[in-house]
Amino acid sequence: MQTTRPLHPTLKRCIILAYLVLFILGICLDNPEAPIVIDLRKAPSCAFAAPIPAAHFHDRQQSLAKALHHLNASAFITEPGPTAQYYFNVSTTNWKLSERPFLFVLSPEVLNDGSDVAPRITVLAPKFEITRASLLDVPLSPDAQLSLTTWAEDASPYKVAHDSLGPLAQGNAVYVDGATRWFVVSGLQDAFGKNTTVSFPPAEISDLRSQKSQAEIQIMKCANELTVEAIRATRKKMFMGMTEREASTKIAALLASAGLQNGGCLTLFGENAALPHGSGSNRSLNPTDFALFDCTATLYGYWADVTRTIALKDSRIPPDHLQIWEDVRRAQIMALDVVKNGTTTGEVDAAARRFLRAVGHGEEFTHRLGHGIGLEMHERPYLVPGSSDVLRPGHTFSDEPGVYIEGKVGVRSEDCFYVNEDGRPELLTEGTGGLAADPWNP
Repeated sequence: MQTTRPLHPTLKRCIILAYLVLFILGICLDNPEAPIVIDLRKAPSCAFAAPIPAAHFHDRQQSLAKALHHLNASAFITEPGPTAQYYFNVSTTNWKLSERPFLFVLSPEVLNDGSDVAPRITVLAPKFEITRASLLDVPLSPDAQLSLTTWAEDASPYKVAHDSLGPLAQGNAVYVDGATRWFVVSGLQDAFGKNTTVSFPPAEISDLRSQKSQAEIQIMKCANELTVEAIRATRKKMFMGMTEREASTKIAALLASAGLQNGGCLTLFGENAALPHGSGSNRSLNPTDFALFDCTATLYGYWADVTRTIALKDSRIPPDHLQIWEDVRRAQIMALDVVKNGTTTGEVDAAARRFLRAVGHGEEFTHRLGHGIGLEMHERPYLVPGSSDVLRPGHTFSDEPGVYIEGKVGVRSEDCFYVNEDGRPELLTEGTGGLAADPWNP
């Protein structure tokens, strides 16, 4: 006769403890008030995401200098912001904009033998801020030259910028970043005079930032995957009667706990979602309502942007609303299907728009299909009707069709993608499952 050996006391205690943990966890998962967390293992790209290394800034500065030299331009000038962050690792977090101009001036320095160029960088700061300016961590390659130039309160910062270029200031074009404030552009135009054109840069320069590197894409993948997981985790804690503000507060806290910055969600229930950018109310969730979350956050300065239109397990969504949800998802896919290297951004928008028109929602898709994304939440190029901008490897976009019937329902689904080296689209949310499967599986 076979007998069963008794469990070792230590093993028995471990099993009892394991069951107790599982029991408590089960209670927490069903308790809307219990803390919610993101399982970082569900965002696999985060294992490969890291701040942009110094060597990449060196390459960016070198590429800009070469482009300026090729265009026979004297300089490129920018204020703190996304472009300065891209080239010099300085954003408005490091240096807030004020009425006193703080400028970066990069000019191409032709090397002695004339075979190549190196970046020459001038940082122009108010004189009383010289010590603070000297503390900025501007990555420099061995070939780059950096000078810190100041202007006194009773002097013109624009004339100082002009004089810092020396002979380069005469005649050749000077390009100013497109986000530069107009009073700064105007001041530079006056200082350089009629013989020098001061203007926004051509595509050869602006495309340097719009085409992302693999390091940038890994950061954006991580940020977008964490944002999807935040929406999923929040959904599990939602309940009927919850307000838009309550849900928005929960998800913002969750994005922050995951290590993302500037996180937040436009949260819209029921017919409020028919206004793409919200109503300003604080509606409660009803069983027949969709809940729309349009969530954004940054990681190392790069933006995530994800929208999900969801239902709870006890929701009773009308069949016609569910059909709209499916139509919007199919429009997302139609857009991705036409993405390839050389396609225009207008053609991508047209693919989604054509499908929604065919199923009777053409007039209810009221905005462009998408926008570029990176160090800015919305940056060029855009997926907009009629655009002739051409897709290139490294371009990153949102794909966000929507259907909006005011007073009834609004549905939008948004995933960001990039154009890979083969010219095909890859979702920045692919690591966490990609497109939403249905309203219950976002």
